[in-house]
Amino acid sequence: MTDSDLPPAPASDALFDVPADARRPAARVVLLTGPSGSGKSLLTRRLGLPVVALDDFYRDVDYPGMPMRYGIVDWDDPRSWDHVAALAALRAVTSTGRTEVPVYDIPTSRRTGTTVLDTGGAPLVLAEGIFAAELVEACRADGILADAICLARPRLVTLWFRFLRDVAESRKPLGTLVRRGWGLLRAEPHLVRRWVDMGCRTATPSQAERDIRILAR
Repeated sequence: MTDSDLPPAPASDALFDVPADARRPAARVVLLTGPSGSGKSLLTRRLGLPVVALDDFYRDVDYPGMPMRYGIVDWDDPRSWDHVAALAALRAVTSTGRTEVPVYDIPTSRRTGTTVLDTGGAPLVLAEGIFAAELVEACRADGILADAICLARPRLVTLWFRFLRDVAESRKPLGTLVRRGWGLLRAEPHLVRRWVDMGCRTATPSQAERDIRILAR
C-alpha cells in the first residue's frame, strides 16, 4: 500500500488560508517499531504516555485476501493490517486529542469492540507496533511526526522474550509459535534494515526511553 491509496488529511475549516508552519497539532506522534518481542510494549508502559497500540488495527482472520504463511495467516505481512484506519486514528488524536481505536483479541484474531483514547493534553502520543514504519512517510508529511524509532537488541534475547510472552498469553498453538519464532529470528536483520530504509532510526530500549522523555518535556 502506498500513500496515494490513503485518504487525504482532513481539510481545514478556516475562513482564510493559514500558512502550514502556523498550524500546530494538539500532540505529535512517536512511531515505535521493532521485532516482535523487542520490548515495545514494556517501554510504553514505563513512559506512561498515551499509546495507540497499532496491533489493534489487525484485520479479522477471515478478512478477504489475507496473506498466508506456515499454513496460517501471515501476521507479519503488512497486508494483514489496516494501514488506512491506523493513520486516520493518528491524524484524529494529534489534531483533537481524542480518537476511537479498535480492541483486538490476538488469540481469536478478531476485533472485539472499540475504545476511546484521550491524550489528556499530553504533548506526545506513542504509536507502537511492528508496522509503525509503514506510517512514517505520511506522518512526516502531515507534520505530526516527533520521532520514528526501531528498537534493536540481540536477536536471541528478542527470541526468548517473544516466546515467553506468546506462551504466557496463549497467543497461538505452541507449534505455530515455534515455527514463527524461528522464521522471525532469521528474518530480523532484514526487517530492521527495511524499517530503517522507511525512515526509522535504531536505538536500544534504554536509549529510546531517554530520548522520548526529553521530547515529552
